[in-house]
Amino acid sequence: MKIKSIFDIHNAIFHSLKSWAEQSTGNWNILIGVGFLLLMGSAIFTYVFYKKIGQDDERTNKIFLKSSYFMLLTIILCDMIFPKEYMWNIFFLFKYALAFLAGGIYMAIQYKKDLS
Repeated sequence: MKIKSIFDIHNAIFHSLKSWAEQSTGNWNILIGVGFLLLMGSAIFTYVFYKKIGQDDERTNKIFLKSSYFMLLTIILCDMIFPKEYMWNIFFLFKYALAFLAGGIYMAIQYKKDLS
């Protein structure tokens, strides 16, 4: 089978996820549960490193701004990748979970660099 365009790959990934989630209520609940756990875990992870980095000053303001920049880039990238025709609320949940995770990972890397 020859793939004609990037849209074929996009449809193959997200349409198969849609059909899996719609097979049963359990699958739908698994998808929502994983998304919610990812969102809560990412938010806690980001908050922990926000507190570890410390008070606002010249050094930390740069870190927080760059972390926010990575969160914004993640949101924009997810808006371009995730479909808007179906399961929009589920992908909205995953979009913000990934954004928090990206910001938290950046802060964790900067925190580790500052300790070394």
